[in-house]
Amino acid sequence: MRRTVNGSAHTSGPVLAAYRYCESVTGHEARNFAYGIRLLPLPKRQAMSALYAFSRRVDDIGDGDLDPAVKQIRLDETRALLARIRAGEIREDDTDPVAVALTDSSRRFPLPLGGLDELIDGVLMDVHGETYETWDDLAAYCRCVAGAIGRLSLGVFGTVGPGGRGTGDMERAAGYADTLGLALQLTNILRDVREDAGNGRTYLPAQDLAKFGCSEGFHTDTPPPGSDFAGLIEYEVRRARALFATGYQLLPMLDRRSGACVAAMAGIYRRLLDRIAADPEAVLRGRVSLPGHQKAYVAVRGLAGLDARRSARGRG
Repeated sequence: MRRTVNGSAHTSGPVLAAYRYCESVTGHEARNFAYGIRLLPLPKRQAMSALYAFSRRVDDIGDGDLDPAVKQIRLDETRALLARIRAGEIREDDTDPVAVALTDSSRRFPLPLGGLDELIDGVLMDVHGETYETWDDLAAYCRCVAGAIGRLSLGVFGTVGPGGRGTGDMERAAGYADTLGLALQLTNILRDVREDAGNGRTYLPAQDLAKFGCSEGFHTDTPPPGSDFAGLIEYEVRRARALFATGYQLLPMLDRRSGACVAAMAGIYRRLLDRIAADPEAVLRGRVSLPGHQKAYVAVRGLAGLDARRSARGRG
């Protein structure tokens, strides 16, 4: 898929076309992540787009209207495709552009592709209607659907040592990437609490719901009668902020543009969390989001390294 021409790496036309397809999917579907991915140099941007496009396919199967048995079949087929990608069996003339791009990316970067198996495991939890009694139970799910993506992304970013020299501690960085993924996923869960309830899903831990009188669920634009909904949101926001504070320790371990990418993606979610904290009941009235100009502002801050410096001062 990549040949050497006059001493330099050359990417073939079919592989470039596959990457263009993945970048198109990312630009169209990744409302928040695309702002960060655009800050990366081309090879890393291509690899992140391939990862996103494959992950999007898995998520779409889980979120679609198919019968659960059919979803199981589709996810099994996707896992089999992942096995072929891992084995390097996908040719550049394959008709699946996502498989072509991800195969090429796995040859260019040390991607822990088992993380995509974890993603499929997490989506199967949704298909099977899993609920979560405790935060530890929910964290296991979040680690599959988001922490694993953080660890996969780290395979693209790489790490640097102190002062930006040499290679950093990949194991420690992977822990931070995993934790940052949990912070993003918990923010997603808070944002989508009513939408998920409408689809018959409850993600917040049952212990937390009971503690604040919210076990009845969230099916209207007002909290359950007699509940302390604001207290529940405040409790989960504190948990998410603690996860962000730990996860942001990843930023100094990345090169400038990879750090900017992560700071932009995480910064958008952190500001989304701030909006939820300021008006907890807003999540019952509709999807809370940031306008495009604010997302662009966060991306600029990331490129300038402002969020990395802020987190280094312990204010993440």
